[in-house]
Amino acid sequence: MPRFTIHDLAAIVDARAASGGEASYTRKLLDKGAEHCAKKFGEEAVETVIAAIENNREHLIAESADVLFHLLVLLKSRGISLGDVEAALAQRTGMSGLEEKAARKRD
Repeated sequence: MPRFTIHDLAAIVDARAASGGEASYTRKLLDKGAEHCAKKFGEEAVETVIAAIENNREHLIAESADVLFHLLVLLKSRGISLGDVEAALAQRTGMSGLEEKAARKRD
């Protein structure tokens, strides 16, 4: 069985964003605007934190999946692609995390 990746999920979000709203949760989220998408992402992030604090493995896995989905929808709502985020990550890999964090504070 081929491995499902975040790229697969991003492609699904893109396809559903282009579809009609009645059959697509993704389209309905996007139709409500970026602020709504941001709120949903925040709710899922909080639920993920709670699952981690509770040390509930299955709940943490499920909530993490929700976070990734809602992050991709939020990015889509603002015209940002997974490739844009990957490019930012790639720029950071040339230095240590501590160096990168210090550099961001200077910008």
